[in-house]
Amino acid sequence: MNKQKPILFFDGICNLCNASVRFVIKRDKEKQFLFASLQSDVAKNILLHKNSKINMDTIILLDKNKIYTKSDAALLVLKKIGFPYNILYFFKIFPKFIRDFFYDLIAKNRYKWFGKKDYCMIPDKETANRFID
Repeated sequence: MNKQKPILFFDGICNLCNASVRFVIKRDKEKQFLFASLQSDVAKNILLHKNSKINMDTIILLDKNKIYTKSDAALLVLKKIGFPYNILYFFKIFPKFIRDFFYDLIAKNRYKWFGKKDYCMIPDKETANRFID
């Protein structure tokens, strides 16, 4: 595993989360991100080693040995994938509690609004090497 690459941890059974991961994969031209479901042993080992709890209601980004969650993680991912998505980093000007209020609203309703799977996403052969579970 290349420790230099940011790792994006996501809820592997959430349809919205899986769609978000596919969105990032498609636009991450430099293939800078690695991915792991929050349900995986890899996620548990890495995050617990970093003294971070597993919270299924947020994406978690591990970048340069720092943990980002909720809107901070989402905005940093958009910034890293570049133009035009990095423009959305503008929302960073709003206080975290406001950004996270809306993040939490979506996160709490994601299964109801977008559904969920019975099992974690299985990557295709082309992207399997970017998943570390």
